[in-house]
This record gives sequence, structure tokens and C-alpha cells, in this order.
Amino acid sequence: MISYELGVEDLADTRFAISPLHETVLSLRVLRDPGLSALHLPWRRSVLGRLDGLDTVLLMSLVAVRRTLPDFLTPRPTCFEPAFEDELAVVGRTDPATVRRDLLATHAPDPLPDALRAAGASDDASVLGLRDELCELLRRYWEVAVEPMWPRMRLLLEADMTYRARQLAVGGARLLFADMHPNLRWHDGVLHIGEMLARYHARACGRGLLLVPSVFAHKPAPPVGADEAPMLSYPSRGLATLWAPAPLPDASALVSLLGASRTRLLGLLDAPLPTVEIARRTGVTPSAVSQHLRVLYATGLVTRARDGRHVLYRRSLLGDQLTGFGG
Repeated sequence: MISYELGVEDLADTRFAISPLHETVLSLRVLRDPGLSALHLPWRRSVLGRLDGLDTVLLMSLVAVRRTLPDFLTPRPTCFEPAFEDELAVVGRTDPATVRRDLLATHAPDPLPDALRAAGASDDASVLGLRDELCELLRRYWEVAVEPMWPRMRLLLEADMTYRARQLAVGGARLLFADMHPNLRWHDGVLHIGEMLARYHARACGRGLLLVPSVFAHKPAPPVGADEAPMLSYPSRGLATLWAPAPLPDASALVSLLGASRTRLLGLLDAPLPTVEIARRTGVTPSAVSQHLRVLYATGLVTRARDGRHVLYRRSLLGDQLTGFGG
């Protein structure tokens, strides 16, 4: 069991944060063990087909048999919602001794998987090379597996924080932790976290408590070391509906919002096209197409990139979500 002794000042400094890197790393458990959470099976099925070109052996080696993960891959968020790139930069500055220690501890008492054998090397250069390889692999994995769904995930996490903040305001710490998870118990100024591999009792001593709701956490997870500032990642509410398909947009309502010409234009842009080709396909003058494209680009519904003398336009992720054309 792990326990945090929280004083009045620590409770006053209880804060929330959202971490895209935490979600990316924790999702590896679900990817490796589909039985961990049936709620995430739709996400897992959609992701498996997009991992071509990634070193999945190295990715899966980060998850130990007992489902532990290297602690250095989930650094403490430094603000309410850090950018994924900023969090990954913190990981990229981890010293070799910490990388080696965390990877060995993650898999103990089992030996390191072959994909991580560089972590057992005595020279720091090999460990740093592995660290950098892991950072690049996690960046690419985030882009294909988590980032496309991040807006939806973020809304869920923010809704959980709103609920928790109200619990704290209405009933204090006792009510805040009452329904967060069965493994959590608040008693006499101490937060007890059960069913943990690590065991320690830590006094917050004015450092506060950082709460990080998570889509992919299956139980509360504090730092593995008592010397680290108090932090608790915990399963978010509302997961049952997270991966439910979004309702198809009402075509008539979409036309009322965008206009018939812009709706039709968006339907064409599932592949990059220049203005002249769009005009040819729609039978509209290039100048009229350009006017529509300027509006759609300004509102984030299309993206653009230059290819020689032409500017190519393509429907953005937001455009896909709004119109349902992205399937």
C-alpha cells in the first residue's frame, strides 16, 4: 500500500492536470492485453491497422508481464495541459542512470526483453541511444494511435475534472475520493492507495497533490518513489460512451450551416486537389471556389500545402468530424 499524508496546505494546493503523454504510454497496456478493458476494444481494433511501419516489438516490450511501465516515460505534468511534444522533450532529457534503473525495475524479477537489452549495458551511450529511439517511437505512435482521438478524450477528462472539483467543493477531500476508485480510501488526513506493488508512506509537506484523470488507467497509479511530489493518475468517469460512433450529421442541417456549395466542396476533398481541378469537378468558376476555400481554411475545415505552382487543399480532421465524410 502507498499512502499520502496531506495537510491543510496540501489540500488547498490540490490541482488537476491532463497529460497526452501519460495517455499514450498507458494505452500500451490495452494494446498488449485486450482483456484488460473491454471498453477499449473498439479503440484497439481501430489502432491495430494503423501500426504498420512501427516497431511494435519494442513498443510492447515497455509493458512488463505484471503490466508495469517505466516511470520515466510518464513525467509529472508541469502545467494544466502540457503539449505532447513538451512532455516528450522531458523524457528526452532523462539521464542514463534513471533510464536504466526504471527499465530494469519495470521488468524485475524477469530479465529485460531482447528489444530493451541496451538498457542493461554498462556504457551510457547505449542507454541514451535506446532512450532516443523510444522517444521517436512514442512520437510516431502518438500520431497514429492517440492524437486523432485526443479532442474527444480531452473533453471526457475535462468533464471528469469538473465533477471532481464539485465533489471537493461540496464535501471536501472525503467526498472527492469517495467514488474515485475502490482502491482509494481517505481517513484522518491520509490518502491510502491499495493493491500497489510499491509500498511507502509519504508526507506531502506543502507540495500539494496533483490529480491526473486518465482514459487508459485501469486503477490509481502514484509515482513509484516516495521522494517524488505527490501525484495520482486515476481512471476517468464516462468511459463507457467514449468510443461509441458519433451520430451521422444531418445533411440538411449541414447545408444550412455551410451552404450547399461549401458542403459539396468539402465532400470532394478527401484527397488533395488544386483550385482549378475543384472548379472543373464542381462546374463553378475558380474565383468562386477560391472564395469558398478561403472561408473553409479560415475556419479550420480544410488544410492546404503548396506543390510547385499549385496550392493543394484537403479536408482537415475537423472537417471530417463535422461532415462525417472521413468515415
